[in-house]
Amino acid sequence: MALVTPIPAMSERAGSMRFHGMTTTSPGSRSSRSSVTEEPLSRLIEEKIFVAVDKHVAKSKSTLVWALQNTGGKKICVVHVHQPSQMIPVMGAKFPVSSVKEEEVKVFREKEREKVHMILDEYLRICHQRGVRAEKMFIETESIENGIVQLISELGIKKLVMGAAADRHHSKKMTELKSRKAIFVRREAPAPCQIWFTCKGYLIHTREAADDGASEYVASPRPSINANDLLQALSRPEPGSVQRLGSNGSSTEHSERVSNGSLNTTDDEERDFDGSGVRGSATVMSTVDENSGRSSPSNFPDGVDDSFHDKIRQATSEAQSSKREAFAETVRRQKAEKNALDAIKRVKQSETAYSEELKRRKDTETAVFKEKERFVTIKKEQEAVTEEVQTATAHKQMLENQIAEADTTMETLNKKLDIAVKLLQKLKNEREELQSERDRALREAEELRTLATETTSTLQQQLLPNYFTDFSFSEIEEATNRFDSTLKIGEGGYGSIYVGTLRHTQVAIKILNPKSSQGPVEYQQEVDVLSKTRHPNIITLIGACPEGWSLVYEYLPDGSLEDRLTCKNNSPPLSWQNRVRIATEICAALVFLHSNKAHSLVHGDLKPANILLDGNLVSKLSDFGTCSIGRSKSASTDLTGTVPYLDPEASSSGELTPKSDVYSFGVILLRLLTGRPALRIANEVKYALDSGSLNNLLDPLAGDWPFVQAEQLARLALRCCESVGENRPDLGTEVWRLLEPMRASSGGSSSFHLGRNEQRIAPPYFICPIFQEVMQDPHVAADGFTYEAEAIRAWLDSGHDTSPMTNAKLSHNSLIPNHALRSAVQEWLQHHC
Repeated sequence: MALVTPIPAMSERAGSMRFHGMTTTSPGSRSSRSSVTEEPLSRLIEEKIFVAVDKHVAKSKSTLVWALQNTGGKKICVVHVHQPSQMIPVMGAKFPVSSVKEEEVKVFREKEREKVHMILDEYLRICHQRGVRAEKMFIETESIENGIVQLISELGIKKLVMGAAADRHHSKKMTELKSRKAIFVRREAPAPCQIWFTCKGYLIHTREAADDGASEYVASPRPSINANDLLQALSRPEPGSVQRLGSNGSSTEHSERVSNGSLNTTDDEERDFDGSGVRGSATVMSTVDENSGRSSPSNFPDGVDDSFHDKIRQATSEAQSSKREAFAETVRRQKAEKNALDAIKRVKQSETAYSEELKRRKDTETAVFKEKERFVTIKKEQEAVTEEVQTATAHKQMLENQIAEADTTMETLNKKLDIAVKLLQKLKNEREELQSERDRALREAEELRTLATETTSTLQQQLLPNYFTDFSFSEIEEATNRFDSTLKIGEGGYGSIYVGTLRHTQVAIKILNPKSSQGPVEYQQEVDVLSKTRHPNIITLIGACPEGWSLVYEYLPDGSLEDRLTCKNNSPPLSWQNRVRIATEICAALVFLHSNKAHSLVHGDLKPANILLDGNLVSKLSDFGTCSIGRSKSASTDLTGTVPYLDPEASSSGELTPKSDVYSFGVILLRLLTGRPALRIANEVKYALDSGSLNNLLDPLAGDWPFVQAEQLARLALRCCESVGENRPDLGTEVWRLLEPMRASSGGSSSFHLGRNEQRIAPPYFICPIFQEVMQDPHVAADGFTYEAEAIRAWLDSGHDTSPMTNAKLSHNSLIPNHALRSAVQEWLQHHC
């Protein structure tokens, strides 16, 4: 049997709240208005689970499903708080409620309520599909959260399920409420109500119920009328009424007035509700049918006279009067309870305000005490400052006396300085004369070096051909085991390279590709160049086999510089000391090639892949098939160098010059420093120098680079990579003079010397510009020049703030020891003195 829960409708009052009755459905049954329960409302509500839902079914479906799955089959009451729209659509436009006729507002409100009923029916269908009894109820108010809290208070709800946030806000880490409404309900709802907050079908938070006697909010049941004497005289009840026996044996009648799923009270009851401010009661008030007080004589047994009929009518009237008085008493008692709760709340608020005021008073007293302490401290500080001012005044007088004495001393020193300046000018003149003599000596040394180089070259041309051997093709086949692929160590457009044993010597054999357009030319040129050239840092050509287009070289087991920079086959990286030594060796080999006056050579394809390493990591240049013999390569000749290492000036003009090798050498220096690919490496290093982040660009596999040397190498490499050849440094003077001392200071040894005259004449960068002697303790000043420490300190101590070399003002007077140059000077002194 379906149940219509007997909660009376509520009329509108402050807050525009309207309360609508609850309609119940159960599986397999339909609503019936034939009976009304009169069980206490508090007990009925305790047996139900109330679920607060949204007007959009999709948003609250997960909340309702969670309640259905976790309430053990208890009865469900779907609760909705409806916010009446303040804009009424009229003739295609919307107008405020105040500007629309009352009849149109009533029609619109009825449509809104019908829509709400349809929405709640959707929720009831969900419950019906899951076999759970459910009922619906909604109220009208302007604030949803306030409506839910009022609903809990007035209905005495014990268990409520509502959303913690919209489903889109759910996450696995969600543990707190995100909805403003949920937070408000959790904070303001009466303590005896247990509330589950869910989101997307997951329980997020549970607010447990608390037992608080002061928070009892279930209204006392309304008393029923006890009229045994009157009702025993009635033989049967009035037609249309429902009779039910109460707990005390009395008969209580209820008139059921149900419309659109709601239960309505009589007009008298509505006026009582409005006047008292009470919104509901815990039990259903029994109402006698309108005709019960006017029963016709036909309803009584025969023989009853009119006087007895009048007594019955009078008793009935007294019963109705007693009922109204009991109802009024109930209303007054509820109002008194509410006033008591309000008074308790105000008392708590007063206590809280008193506590806060007491705390503020204590804070104020503490602040006043601290302020007094601060005042005392300030007063003491003021006295101390006064004493300091008096002391400072005395010091000022003393300093004024000292300044007067210093002025006198300054005049004396200025006179001495004038004398020193004249002496310095005389020393500068003498230095210029000495520099002229030194330049003449250097020119003579250069002429002697050139003569020695030409003599050496002539001797090499006469002697070296004797070391060149012709091999037969059968020997080449035997050495390579008939060109076994397992002996192949390299391959490219030029052909293939094999390792083999030839005449009991391990050699490297290059088999050129005869079909290549440059094959014969490269073969003949490499034979012509390497057969007449011997240098510790240039690969040795042992012989050739014209029949098989083969060249036989010394075997260098450590592969190419490219392999070691990229750690090919897990080969160990090169240390920074070895990298500095290799750079020095490459510079020595290039200087040797460029200074050969008989046939000056330009390599033309200088790159790490063409620099080979022997077992001791000594570097040697190889692959001279594309080199240029003479001053430059013809403009009509195609340049075959590798693009990142190719001189842009030579690429545009088609002419190879020694400056072309300088450009390639600069790119190799940058690769030795950073270990990065050659493409656009110059731009990266230049940016790092400008931004002061060179340390971040250095190759960490090389170890801890000395920053001063690394910066010097980087700047030298960038000069070598200048796009205009004339701006690139000379290898034999500027580059060698920087690399050789750096190699010596790193503990390496060089296999090449630029000339024999170095045994007698010290390099010019070993000479102090002031003393004109070999420096023992070189230091770098702010102008970038290196001086003997004693000389530059004497210059600065004499009051000078300008450079001895450029006469420009120095940015600072700090001196930096040049350890690399000092080591080079000491090594030179050991070998030449």
